[in-house]
Amino acid sequence: MSGPPHPLPGIAIIGGGPAGLMAAETIRAAGLEVDLFEAKGSVGRKFLIAGKGGLNLTHSEPRPAFDARYRERAEQVGAWLDAFDAEALRAWAQGLGIETYVGSSGRVFPQDRKAAPLLRGWVRRLRESGVRFHVQHRWQGWDETGALRFATPEGEYRCHADTLVLALGGGSWPQLGSDAAWSAWLAASGVEIAPLQAANCGFDIGWSEHLAQRFAGAPLKPIVLHWQDRHGQPQCLQGECVISEYGLEGSAIYAISAELRHLIARDGNARLFLDLAPARRLENLIEALAKPRGKRSLGEHIRRQTGLDAAKTALLFEVLGKNPNNDPPQLAQTIKHLPLTLQNPRPMAEAISSAGGVRLEALNTHLMLNLHPGVFCAGEMLDWEAPTGGYLLQACFASGLIAARGAIEWQSRHHSTGNASPPA
Repeated sequence: MSGPPHPLPGIAIIGGGPAGLMAAETIRAAGLEVDLFEAKGSVGRKFLIAGKGGLNLTHSEPRPAFDARYRERAEQVGAWLDAFDAEALRAWAQGLGIETYVGSSGRVFPQDRKAAPLLRGWVRRLRESGVRFHVQHRWQGWDETGALRFATPEGEYRCHADTLVLALGGGSWPQLGSDAAWSAWLAASGVEIAPLQAANCGFDIGWSEHLAQRFAGAPLKPIVLHWQDRHGQPQCLQGECVISEYGLEGSAIYAISAELRHLIARDGNARLFLDLAPARRLENLIEALAKPRGKRSLGEHIRRQTGLDAAKTALLFEVLGKNPNNDPPQLAQTIKHLPLTLQNPRPMAEAISSAGGVRLEALNTHLMLNLHPGVFCAGEMLDWEAPTGGYLLQACFASGLIAARGAIEWQSRHHSTGNASPPA
């Protein structure tokens, strides 16, 4: 399949996730031709997996609280949301025939909670609009002439693009295509890349074999997490998490994973305290635990008097030992303030998303690389992060729209003057 590079007539997009697909839709709606390249055999694979348990499209939280979920990047991502916010995303889904609803947690889901119908309808509409899809085309960077290089089952394919949108994903779930191979190529060309790290991930604790084997997968709810942030200020969050073989995972842990990751990097570990009985006061627990237990085991006594389930009781024994003293004040205090030491975040390949990527300072407000005019970036490959709950997808969609609008403007002004600038 080798030969001279093929000149593309319009804009090239690399990456078939939500950011790339949104860029394709926006560009095609402007009347420009679009070639979309995807490394895997079909687009939207991570999108489908993310929706396996119920597709969480966005969140109903009002702004600016919504923007604050993006932490240090709240201002920049907030500018993307000015162009495409949660209501715009819900209206867009409705245009595909997908009605949405707000769940009890404020998260927004399709009525059927499934990703596949939405993705099928979206891809069908894109194809009908004229978007050309090229699957099993794994980007390999640029050649010496500035042509895009792709590895395909038939061999190398090369093409020139006047304007390029990169929507290559982060470093999580590499088996679905987002393996971050792009980071080395862009870094070598001078683009500033923040190191990629696991985000929305679980953390190692190092349970006993008994707890790991007997209770892996057990939910802990409701609980309240207590910790000191990087500035030494006390913080708390009510939610739920899950015991895993290695430690803890789940929505409450994911929500504070950036903070926990920072504390581990700084201090070598992170201290977390769980309130296993948030509805019970300490004094009430002490009084209940002081009641005679008769012939019941201490574990059974604790469960009966406190309402803790087997998993929470097992955590209590994990911390206090197999044979703790029948000391009501100590037991009650530990139930309300169970200490855990988090050792490491789980590997990035296991994480729901990744932090780091192309620094936003390396891009202009249209998400075009400052060093490479005509090359735009969008989605999770950019240096921002957010908790689960719809915030991740929302920013991917919005950044795809912003990059597409920038690419449209650039193409209209510069398409006749040369190709998108490749790395030197």
